Amino acid sequence: MVRVRGEPTEPDTPIEEKMDPKTPETHLVTTIGSAEYALLRRSLRRSSAVGLDAEWKPSRRGAANRSVDGSPSFPTVTLLQIACRLRPDGADADDDRSTDHPVVVFLVDLLSVPLSSVWEMLRDLFVAPDVLKLGFKFKQDLIYLSSTFKSQGCDEGFDKVEPYIDITNIYHCMKSRHGGGKKFSKENKSLATICKEVTGIVLSKELQCSDWSFRPLTKEQLTYASADAYCLLEILTVFQCKVFSKANVTALYSSRGNLGLKEILNESDVHDNVLRMKFYDASEIIKATIFGSHPGNCVDVLTPSQPSYRSTFPLDDSITKIIRKYGGSILLNESDLKPRTSRRKGRKHYVVELKCKEKLIENSSEWQDPPPWHSSFGGDGNPKFLCDVMVEGLAKHLRCVGIDAAIPSLKKPEPRHLIDQAGKEKRVLLTRDAKLLKHQYLIRNQVYKVKSLLKNDQLLEVIETFQLKICEDQLMSRCTKCNGRFIQKPLTIEEAIAAAKGFQVIPECLYDRNFEFWQCTDCNQLYWEGTQYQNAVQKFINVCKLN
Repeated sequence: MVRVRGEPTEPDTPIEEKMDPKTPETHLVTTIGSAEYALLRRSLRRSSAVGLDAEWKPSRRGAANRSVDGSPSFPTVTLLQIACRLRPDGADADDDRSTDHPVVVFLVDLLSVPLSSVWEMLRDLFVAPDVLKLGFKFKQDLIYLSSTFKSQGCDEGFDKVEPYIDITNIYHCMKSRHGGGKKFSKENKSLATICKEVTGIVLSKELQCSDWSFRPLTKEQLTYASADAYCLLEILTVFQCKVFSKANVTALYSSRGNLGLKEILNESDVHDNVLRMKFYDASEIIKATIFGSHPGNCVDVLTPSQPSYRSTFPLDDSITKIIRKYGGSILLNESDLKPRTSRRKGRKHYVVELKCKEKLIENSSEWQDPPPWHSSFGGDGNPKFLCDVMVEGLAKHLRCVGIDAAIPSLKKPEPRHLIDQAGKEKRVLLTRDAKLLKHQYLIRNQVYKVKSLLKNDQLLEVIETFQLKICEDQLMSRCTKCNGRFIQKPLTIEEAIAAAKGFQVIPECLYDRNFEFWQCTDCNQLYWEGTQYQNAVQKFINVCKLN
């Protein structure tokens, strides 16, 4: 868990809690005069790259954001995440935290910090030529951020971020390079998917839609926000291995042993095209890129009116090459900064229809009718659920306690497909998607809106709402991979090895242990009752409060 410095601590909690060396040091900035704010300014001056992300106050679907005069407005950004990668030589002599944590994450609470006090610092950071900015579809965040600052008296807002690289472009570049230049489908993937595929880090998105305007933020929210910005720099580290030599990467980032990095280091093209150049002043490098001349022959084009966020440390070679070859910018025009008004025809009819659908959502949150598996509907009496993509983690938890929980049969199903699947299989559709809940084809006892955000809480909510009976014998009785049931009789080690041949590898260390093996009748996945099994059983005994 990320230890957030600057947040209130309980009296019995030690302030200097030992952190996992792979976990970034995280600071919550709530006041201008705090030590966290001073550290943020120092860290930005010695950063070679920063990851940027933002969280904003959620708005109900169907109810547009409105300003005081009733005109449409953008959502209010309440938290800005800045992950700083510190240069190797950028640590102060009296501050060893930077050497212990080459990546430091700052969570700037925009509901507490006076926006006028941080506007100039952020503006200079966004256009600093010697700091690479990373984001995931950050243009939308920048629009909302600019609107938030303008609403608080900062008339200029923000209209530019450069040099900037979107993580999606980095991902596409690595896919193309890995495929030998062959064309591949540039489908839009989520940040969690890209992060897992590139670095092996699993990025939980459970709290993405939580209320970011509520204070104080929970530790889970702070951890989520920190991870979103931190993972951007981890993906950049893997990307650098494509343009930097193995030896240099190992020397600079020997503490980063992420999954995905080893595979890339083993590729033959890692050693190709290593950048070899002399160190020049960062501004000269940028000007050389613009004018196409040698860095030493550039004419100084900075004017007094231009912000200067100059660092005293030179850029490392790989970052310089990435900026020159892949760097771009985000430029906002006037149309981007104006909220679009609704163009829906028949507005009056739409408002009446919306009120009816809002009632459907309210009814879906409070379950009253018999479920579709009830005998009165021709069901077999066994609880069955269908979990959409927003509660896919809940499906695995339900399977762990022995409940039949399916996921959509299609990868990207339409609402009508989900409803049809739930009706055909006599399941209750579990979701947090407000749009799906307004679908006109829904019937009363077919959908339930899950209120809780965390998987353990969601599991308890479903158990209590539908009065499910859970006993210890049910735990781990279904395949968590496909929802199938296990064979009736356990397999011996010899039978398990034969069943797994060409399909699954059983560790040799299990050969001399008296374990029972179980196989899913649907997907043939093999399980055994080892330490992980015992830990999982104990976890769900505690979660479900079983005696």
